[in-house]
Amino acid sequence: MENYTVCQLQKDMRFEGFLLVRTAEKRKDSKGNDYVDLNLTDRTGEINCKLWSWDGSQQVPQYGSVVKVRGTVQEYNGRVQLRVEKWRPAQADDSVDMKQLVPCAPRTSAEMMEDIRRTVGSFRSEALRKLTEAMLEMAGEELTWFPAAQRMHHAERSGLLHHTTDMMRVAEGLVEIYPWLNRDLLLAGVIIHDLGKINEMNSDQAGNVTDYTRDGQLLGHLVRGVTNLNRAADRAGIHGEPLVLLEHMLLSHHGEAEFGSPRPPMFPEAEALHWIDMMDARMNTMKTAMDKTPEGAFSEKIYSLERRVYHPFYTEDAE
Repeated sequence: MENYTVCQLQKDMRFEGFLLVRTAEKRKDSKGNDYVDLNLTDRTGEINCKLWSWDGSQQVPQYGSVVKVRGTVQEYNGRVQLRVEKWRPAQADDSVDMKQLVPCAPRTSAEMMEDIRRTVGSFRSEALRKLTEAMLEMAGEELTWFPAAQRMHHAERSGLLHHTTDMMRVAEGLVEIYPWLNRDLLLAGVIIHDLGKINEMNSDQAGNVTDYTRDGQLLGHLVRGVTNLNRAADRAGIHGEPLVLLEHMLLSHHGEAEFGSPRPPMFPEAEALHWIDMMDARMNTMKTAMDKTPEGAFSEKIYSLERRVYHPFYTEDAE
């Protein structure tokens, strides 16, 4: 049987291979029979799976484990779905290549952390440098592998660093176009704006998010980010205008109350942060959709964009 990645699966294909368990839950069908609903992933995407014949002789697969499955690809509500006929947990002698199963940032965490440290070291403002360094210290080792989201943009191992460092590049370019922007303030906002996500989500070191934490559900990363920033400010002994400006940037970077921001951006660097964040998130979402969609075809509906994405023929002779 030919090996396919998740993004290549289409209706009526046969699949046999190793996938990572993102969710697994025992449920009952309309007749009261037990079945298991799973979401399984590899580095290219995620597919919903149904194990209809469930006699309870095996435990439900555990989140974050690797399973070998065999089945047929079906279609339900316009989306592909795998009807699992046989499965088993991966064994030590299977020699599973985890890099094929876990979406990862395109650069290593060490490279991206070095970019961040170099940028912070270039700040002329001692107050902003100390505040940013204190926030990075509080984030700790988790920052090196933490994803930026559960399912939306940069939902990958080291996705938070990927999102942050790409935003840094955009910010540097924006400062060249608008040199009257305060570079240190904008970049400090970029670096710390999403660090509260480490408190917001439960993630393993593979970058798979199981759920939102109590903090995430009651407060969210904007509010938790501000409380963390105040703790960092106390440690660094920094207060006054720089702290208030960064607090506002954290609270306003989603732009509108509808998306969680209690205040809209009210000075240029805060406005710039909002649009850099929005653009990078949407570009990554579109890139992910393009990677899963053949040329000349439309993706399934991307709910964060409220549209489908078209994968163009980029060369004249391709069509």
